[in-house]
Amino acid sequence: MRAVIQRVSRASVTVEGKITSIIETGLLILLGIENEDSKEDIEWLSRKIANLRIFNDHEGVMNKSILEIKGDAIVVSQFTLHASTKKGNRPSYLKAAKPEVSIPLYESFVKQLKADLGKNVGTGIFGANMKVDLLNDGPVTIIIDTKNKQ
Repeated sequence: MRAVIQRVSRASVTVEGKITSIIETGLLILLGIENEDSKEDIEWLSRKIANLRIFNDHEGVMNKSILEIKGDAIVVSQFTLHASTKKGNRPSYLKAAKPEVSIPLYESFVKQLKADLGKNVGTGIFGANMKVDLLNDGPVTIIIDTKNKQ
């Protein structure tokens, strides 16, 4: 499971001209799922994101988590995070899980993050052409891969 986490002042997802999710201060999480991902990946990644200290404290130091600032989150599925560009110029998406695998894992991740944050989590629409609008705060962008827990 691979996540690109962006600290945002605002973010929204629009599908076919309709806003599906909108938040103010919080995290926009782009989530890529591969076939080998499991419940353990979901739990580890959700806890890591919920407790990631990337929000400023009163001294301007990144020392607070989304839990501590009571921020919001949007999770957007993004299979292109598992693109391989090793050969040629056209990315290969062989590592990205097919919908029959990725949809249940995506839904489980959203449910787990909702439980870990103690609040609703916004989403896009799986497989739809989504327009994601965000104001990256910092900018702060973190990449986490559950297969490389460093």
